[in-house]
Amino acid sequence: MTDEEKSKPNKNSLLVISVVALVVGVAAFLGGMKYQQTKSTTRFSGFNGEKGQFVQRMGGPSGNEANFQPINGEIISSDETSVTIKLQDGSSKIVLLSDSTSINKAESGSKEDLKEGEKVLVLGNSNSDGSVSAQSIQLNPPDRVIFRQENQ
Repeated sequence: MTDEEKSKPNKNSLLVISVVALVVGVAAFLGGMKYQQTKSTTRFSGFNGEKGQFVQRMGGPSGNEANFQPINGEIISSDETSVTIKLQDGSSKIVLLSDSTSINKAESGSKEDLKEGEKVLVLGNSNSDGSVSAQSIQLNPPDRVIFRQENQ
C-alpha cells in the first residue's frame, strides 16, 4: 500500500461513523422531546390560559376547567350558602358556597370568616345563571395578584 492509500479514509469507516452519529443524534432528539413533554405538562398543570386569564389553582376538587374563573373583589354581603363580591369594575358577582369549598387565609378559614368588607379571591366554575360555584376562597389575597375579569 502506498502512503497515499494509507492516508485516504476507509469508506467503511466513514459509513460506520456517520451511522453512529446519526443514531446518537436521533436518540438525543427523541429523548429531549420526551423530557420536554413531561416538563410542560407538570410545570403548567395548575394554570389555565382560557380567555386570557391566569388562574392558579388553590385547592378543591377539579371541575369543568372551561368554566373555571377567578373572582377578585370585596365581599358586600354574605349568608350561609353564598357571598356577593363587588368586582373592580363596580359590578357584583354571586358566589355559591358548598361544604367542599375551601376557605383560606394565613391558616384555614371557615364560612364565618366571610364578612362584609373582606377582600377575597374566589376560584370556581361559572354557572348558567351568572353565579359562580366556589371551589376555593382566599381571604386577603396579595395585592400583586391581578386578574383580568372577562365575560363576568
